[in-house]
Amino acid sequence: MAGSIEQLLARLSAAPEVVVYLALGLAAALENIIPPIPADVVVLFGGVVAGQGGANVWLVFLAVWFCNVAGALLVYLMGRRFGDAFFAGRWGRLLLQPHQVAQLDGFYRRYGVRVIFVSRFLPMFRAVVPVFAGVSGLGFWRTALPMAAASGLWYGTIVYLGAAAGRNWREILQVLSDAGRWLWIAALAVALGVAIWWWRSRRGG
Repeated sequence: MAGSIEQLLARLSAAPEVVVYLALGLAAALENIIPPIPADVVVLFGGVVAGQGGANVWLVFLAVWFCNVAGALLVYLMGRRFGDAFFAGRWGRLLLQPHQVAQLDGFYRRYGVRVIFVSRFLPMFRAVVPVFAGVSGLGFWRTALPMAAASGLWYGTIVYLGAAAGRNWREILQVLSDAGRWLWIAALAVALGVAIWWWRSRRGG
């Protein structure tokens, strides 16, 4: 594990500056589609590379921020475009019954802005929440603004920590890993609550 992390940092440090921005942006965008991608670690090392003079710290942040929000909005728009048809079909009904979809619509219309903001800090939910925001028909700006604010805060902090870390990047990585562990615990607790709602509402439909 340590060796692969060292190799990742070495490759980013040796890459041309434009490749650094592209790699960071791609990782930040794809985590909305493939949650296991370790985008936070990649972005942290992008900040480290910027702190060492291998890239511009502001361009690192902007590449990550823009691509992360763009990827999430793409998922949101796909949910908005295809969600109704999917959940009206056979496979969609296995996942959510029509009355459950209606309950989600009401939930998002009432709490959607807050849910989207908080979800950007939670593993797994980063990829799921935008989809159902689209399915629920939540407005574009009510989705995009909290998404952009949370993403900017999260990745801005990670880029800053990486740029300021210098040779202490291992300590910063450990802090990020510890924070990620607690965020995963929080995400699993939320997932348990969602599972309980799904089971009870399924049976009560």
